[in-house]
Amino acid sequence: MEPLQQDDPRRIGPYTALARFGESAVCVRYLACAQDGGVSVVSVARPELAALAAFRSRFQSETRRTERLAGGWVAPVESGTDGDPMWTASPYVPALSLREAIALAGPLPERALRTLGAGLAETLSRVHAGGAVLHGLAPDTVLLAADGPRLTAFGALGAAAGAEAHPDGQLTVRLSYLTPEQAAGSKPGPASDIFVLGLLLAYAATGTTPLGDVDRIAHAEPELDGVPGELRPLVASCLAKLPEDRPSAGTVAAELALEGAAALARDGWLPPALVQAVESQAAAVQSLRSGVELAGVERAAVEQAAVEQAAVEQAGDGLTDAIPAQHPGGSTGADTLVVRGRSADRATAALGVPNARTAPGAASAPITASAASAPVVAPAAPALPAVPRPAPAPAPVPPPSPAAPDRRALLIGIAAGIAGIALGGGAVQALGDDASKSAPAPAPTPPRARIAGVPPEPAWRYEHPGTKDDPAPNATVWGDRVLVLTGGDRATGVDVRTGRRLWQIAEAASPSRAVPVDAELCFVDGRSEFLWISARDGRIRHRVAKTALLGASETLTVGTVTGWDGGTLWLTGHITKGAATTAHFLAYDLVSRTWQWRTQITKGLPPAIPRYELIAVRGADILVRQDAASLTPVQRKASKGSSVLLAFDRKTGRQRQTLALPAIAPTAAMTGDTAQNVFAASAGELHAYSSRGGRRLWRLAAAAQAPGETGIFPFGKGVLRGSTLYVANRHQEVCAVDTATGRALWRRSTEAPVWGNVPATALSASGGTVLAGDGAQLTAFAARDGRRLWKFQEAGVNDAPGGPRYVPLQGGGRMLVVQRERTFYALPVD
Repeated sequence: MEPLQQDDPRRIGPYTALARFGESAVCVRYLACAQDGGVSVVSVARPELAALAAFRSRFQSETRRTERLAGGWVAPVESGTDGDPMWTASPYVPALSLREAIALAGPLPERALRTLGAGLAETLSRVHAGGAVLHGLAPDTVLLAADGPRLTAFGALGAAAGAEAHPDGQLTVRLSYLTPEQAAGSKPGPASDIFVLGLLLAYAATGTTPLGDVDRIAHAEPELDGVPGELRPLVASCLAKLPEDRPSAGTVAAELALEGAAALARDGWLPPALVQAVESQAAAVQSLRSGVELAGVERAAVEQAAVEQAAVEQAGDGLTDAIPAQHPGGSTGADTLVVRGRSADRATAALGVPNARTAPGAASAPITASAASAPVVAPAAPALPAVPRPAPAPAPVPPPSPAAPDRRALLIGIAAGIAGIALGGGAVQALGDDASKSAPAPAPTPPRARIAGVPPEPAWRYEHPGTKDDPAPNATVWGDRVLVLTGGDRATGVDVRTGRRLWQIAEAASPSRAVPVDAELCFVDGRSEFLWISARDGRIRHRVAKTALLGASETLTVGTVTGWDGGTLWLTGHITKGAATTAHFLAYDLVSRTWQWRTQITKGLPPAIPRYELIAVRGADILVRQDAASLTPVQRKASKGSSVLLAFDRKTGRQRQTLALPAIAPTAAMTGDTAQNVFAASAGELHAYSSRGGRRLWRLAAAAQAPGETGIFPFGKGVLRGSTLYVANRHQEVCAVDTATGRALWRRSTEAPVWGNVPATALSASGGTVLAGDGAQLTAFAARDGRRLWKFQEAGVNDAPGGPRYVPLQGGGRMLVVQRERTFYALPVD
């Protein structure tokens, strides 16, 4: 951490820069103060690179990818990528880079290696699920925090070890690692990320790179003697020369930490020396922040004194302590004031501490130089303590690598509009221009300071048009920015930050929820067309008639949307060809607008099309269950009253498995994880099963009933975060369950009356708050220990246990969007 230099920006979007916080090949990072007083790390693109169209396009593309991946080991990110300077920002988290950690404490112990590898593999699994390649792993882009690893680069720019803008508009970027397939001239794929993950794990285990140059990467076997014995086979398989011989990211994550990286890190995972270094960094940043806050108090007091002094002078006193400084030659300095014997740079003094936030439209009244006789005292800049390297910053902001280009470096040079990469022991890739651009979003309104136990005040309330007899609209939060509502008469977009209606389209009416596609579009299954709508302005960008989706002699009747992940949509439908009609389960690529596969399935109860419920999305397959209402009599008889799960291969659509769970009713709430486990309600208990063979892993006891209570109080559908399942039951209890053991980490009551339905559960964007909504209230709990934080009820509304539920929606960033039939609220959370 270093003081700001003369040419450094003092204001970056809504942030006030406090200190330099490191740099990479493409960015300079700053520790900065946000409008709500929090500390963030803001990364600003280097001006000479940002001047190139190809760089700007790629920077925007990688930033959008980071926004889509936010959650888990990826920090939420704000950005300003359309103007100058280009920047990204995320909350400060104390951490060291992997390179710094190895230099400070040497190779990591096995527990730390497992946590590191599992966390990175979990993130890679999310990236690969969409068919993308990360290109972002390097010792400087992987950060070690107290609660687990972080990844800060989500593309080739973010992981660049070197970048250079040429006078002819050419951009060259050098990456840190090369894979065997790239050395042979082949295109990288998801398996390339696994190879680099193997290199990183070997480096973390030994402190050295197992394959030091291009020749060894292409032909030699890695040196893994220093890798712990139990991990050596897995690392060796990641470093297999053939991509098809390497494991998937999900397999790596499961092999390293079946319970998940978060569970493995929960009781501490870093060696003592690294824990101390991280704590020292956090203390230093807190010291800087405290100094800035103190300076702000001092400045406010001095400015008030200045106002009073100016009033005295206007009354005729005429006393002054401020004298314009004389520059050499007798000229008056325009940028310097001599203040009570001290000299202060005007720009630094003015921007050292953020101004207090004013109401929209209100004008601030600063002390200006027009009152030359008013004393102005600039606060002394707080000292910058020496700390280890910066904490995590959002993509694309990785630290630079000092490695020099390999002697066999390959240079791909392409003129402005397309970027190339010069490889020094690094990967081969062409960076193309991305035409889709994101409009800059207004800065979010900072939450007010909250009193313990008092719910947050809604930032806005939106009432969707319609009568009380109309069904509630389907709601999807797109990109944490737009609430997209669909129903039988229209589709509507609402600004998540302001509650203002952005657009409304009658022809996009749909019985299904809108599906986020990318950083610009959402998909709507319209009456007669598939529609791709710009979530920002509501314009229809693409449309495909349903009559043109299949062959000329085939007609598709879409049933219901089963779910989506990574740009792939799964749905059921009837395909009619001549006089024959068959039922199918289909996968559709929303990005390329092409079918991936279709698999014939058993017809549902006539005339209905079978409806599938998505239970889990895994690396190689998806797990679904047919809705009980669409089961035929033959299917009901064959299932014998149990839930029947179907696994379909994600690439081919081939049905890989049929699994019956006799103790689970066809209508019981159920969810699954990425590690082959499913969690389901069984009477009043919660059970966990292995989906490989149906073996029960554990069971959680039913709620304790009070005297006089009768009936079953089943669990609902839970929400997963790492290795913890948060789930509620009809007894109005919310539980945090360790998915590895079935142990209840905590179990708390909402204290709402017991009624017929189970509360709906969700997590805040940070994962720090668990929300449970029923007909009486929305209750918030601390995810870590289950403390009840607050409950929300709208004043003047009939909140009854049997009334419409408060349903917390996933997404929205710092704004939690809550639905209650046709009414929507935005609550600042976390």
